[in-house]
Amino acid sequence: MAEYLFTEEQQDLRRGIRQFCAEHASEQAVRTLMESDTGYDPAVWARLGGELGVLGLAVPESMGGAGGGLVDQAVVAEEFGAALLPGPVFGTVGLAIPALVALGGDEQGGDELLSDLVEGRRTAGFAVPDRGGRFDPALVTVTASGGALTGELAQVVDGSADVLLVAACDGAEIGLYATDAGTRTPLSTLDSTRRQSHVRFDGTPARLLASGAAAADAITSAFHTGAALLAAEQVGGAQRLLDTTVAYAGTRLQFGRPIGSFQAVKHTCADMLVLVEHARSVAYHAAWALQDGSDDPGLAVSVAQAVCSHAYQRVATDTVQMLGGIGFTWEHPAHLYLKRAMTDAALLGSAAAHREHVAALVLDTATSNGVLAVAAG
Repeated sequence: MAEYLFTEEQQDLRRGIRQFCAEHASEQAVRTLMESDTGYDPAVWARLGGELGVLGLAVPESMGGAGGGLVDQAVVAEEFGAALLPGPVFGTVGLAIPALVALGGDEQGGDELLSDLVEGRRTAGFAVPDRGGRFDPALVTVTASGGALTGELAQVVDGSADVLLVAACDGAEIGLYATDAGTRTPLSTLDSTRRQSHVRFDGTPARLLASGAAAADAITSAFHTGAALLAAEQVGGAQRLLDTTVAYAGTRLQFGRPIGSFQAVKHTCADMLVLVEHARSVAYHAAWALQDGSDDPGLAVSVAQAVCSHAYQRVATDTVQMLGGIGFTWEHPAHLYLKRAMTDAALLGSAAAHREHVAALVLDTATSNGVLAVAAG
């Protein structure tokens, strides 16, 4: 089996983003921003887009992006996750930008909006309900009439962003709309580094970006890409916790010896390493499969989400336990990662929901190939 290796450019990209996050998303900076009104630093966001160009790495050059691949974007997502970078990363980079790329630009302003998002001039949220990370038109309750939206969504990640991409029903057809209006009410959530809002539309003006099959395809593409990048982010957070735990085990003394010398601690750290490496493998496979079109996208991202959600939660809880009393305090950052792990696991479908989806896909394939029939015979 061939081993996947990151290119030299991807390694340089990782080092550059890691250094940027160390300077602008330190633990103290994260704590300060999560208590602020905006929840992130607009100046840092603008630098990520305009100066570093990492918000649109997977966007084709013809559409104003860097012309890279989804694996490049996943490298950035992993480093963002390791730093717990506050800001509308999930809504903008994970969902809105991929949806606009899938639409290929249009004559109704979608290309201009994409440019603003890629350059870091604006931020976006994705106000589209999902069922286990998959688009279900039956869940769309917002209606559209004469270019105006009516309805509400109870929870929208990054719902306070500059612009929202909204799925709405105009008669018998679902459309994808863009609006910078609507009533956004901030919610009190477990993870303060990732804002969520209750969104209400009452005859709110909106611009139609796509309708029918084009809108559905764009939404599905966004959910697939968002799930792959979310998996990479989870890997980054889990790796940071593993590093923290190993460092602590090497310095914390018990009975005159580092606790890392005890067999039980060694085994726990080894189990955490296996979880992180497994998660990294499936996360980058999902990004690569979407980039290359080499695997069923629904299967690849569901495997990644099932594995990475479980791994991040398990590593986070083990870290708190391994750190002992300090791991339960507000002063230590472990709880910030634990909260992010729990929140991420609920976005775009739980690990259990994705495992069920994987099982359904595999069993359907097996049935169509006659595997189950042969086994039964």
